[in-house]
Amino acid sequence: MTDHYDESSELAADAMIEYVSVRIGDQLFGAPVNSIREVFAPQSVTAVPLAPLEVAGLLNLRGRIVTAIDARRRLGLPPRDADDAGMALGVERGSEIFGLIVDSVGEVLRRPRAELEPVPAHVDARWRSMVKGVHRLEKELLAVLDVSAVIGTTVKSEAA
Repeated sequence: MTDHYDESSELAADAMIEYVSVRIGDQLFGAPVNSIREVFAPQSVTAVPLAPLEVAGLLNLRGRIVTAIDARRRLGLPPRDADDAGMALGVERGSEIFGLIVDSVGEVLRRPRAELEPVPAHVDARWRSMVKGVHRLEKELLAVLDVSAVIGTTVKSEAA
């Protein structure tokens, strides 16, 4: 029996992108699955004095201290209710792990790579810098988060 390599199925898989769907405010975002290490419920975030506004604080993730970044603050949205801890996406950047706090996490969505459209020109510049493009869904748009940009801008502002 010989193994049969099916190039067409690999190309078809390559043509699809998987996203972890998240809500931040009223907007549906997609974080590429390959940029997310894990999804977790943040427990006891400790505030950091003099940290940039978007840094929610520090949290313990299985024995590692990670910086928690509030996606609402990064996008200029009003804060979530004090009793709502949200959910977090574990994101690795270099040797650091960050917890990107979002309002909620949904299902994994698969979308054709060819259907990714540019960010509309009228979108706020802050959002444009953190969104790679959009996919049209049946009832709304899926804005594709550039997770590195969301985390990267925060890291630069902390170093400044």
